[in-house]
Amino acid sequence: MNRITFDAKRIAEGYLNRPWLHKKVMEQFVKDCKITSNFQNGLDVGCGAGLSTKALRLICDRVTGTDISEQMIQVCQEEYKNDKAYTFYRAKAEETKEPVEKYDIVTAAGMVNWVDRDLFLRNMGCVLRDQGILLIYDFWITDKMQGNDSYTNWYQNEYLKRFPKPPRNETIWKQEELPDDFQIKNQITYELAYDFSMEQFIDFMMVQSNVESGAVNEKNARDWLEKSLTPVFENREKTLYFKGYNWYIYKLG
Repeated sequence: MNRITFDAKRIAEGYLNRPWLHKKVMEQFVKDCKITSNFQNGLDVGCGAGLSTKALRLICDRVTGTDISEQMIQVCQEEYKNDKAYTFYRAKAEETKEPVEKYDIVTAAGMVNWVDRDLFLRNMGCVLRDQGILLIYDFWITDKMQGNDSYTNWYQNEYLKRFPKPPRNETIWKQEELPDDFQIKNQITYELAYDFSMEQFIDFMMVQSNVESGAVNEKNARDWLEKSLTPVFENREKTLYFKGYNWYIYKLG
């Protein structure tokens, strides 16, 4: 199949309207790790359009976001230009600049599947202070809709056949594979619910890697989603479920 990539700026702007489930991830992190006060200086690696950076800002006085995509960084800079607590710059996850004041916490949302783990951790060892926290997390839409088996059938037998999942590294990190100065404190999985109208759900699916990196152009993809999902949503808002994980990794010192 020939790969057709959608307009990068449109994808970046579409990320701004994704569900802000990152906030729930931060709440889970605070509870699990018994965080009682804000961090001073935080980094969000692979920040996308900045939703994960905004979530980190909830628990951090100053935040820096980095991403490999220039379009994503432009969207972030425009969105947060009036808040001096935010800084953004373009960089690969393995090539974060060492700050004058090392970071207390680093978050990495939905991006470790695409990095060189060893190079990434070597870089994180340089930018994190001793006893700093590396919070790695991700969440993704599942084939589950509340009280509606037709969505499960659509997801498994129509959507995934038309838009197969692109290959990526989904290996779960193990303690024995990490450098000696990083310790995995916990790895948890969880489920998140979110309510979508059909229009909101189509907008969300249009910026999923299955769709935007596939072999169908933007108009045809959107038309197919609308036609195939109309009988599933029945002109009503529906509750869909995401599956996610958090890894809490500490830098020893």
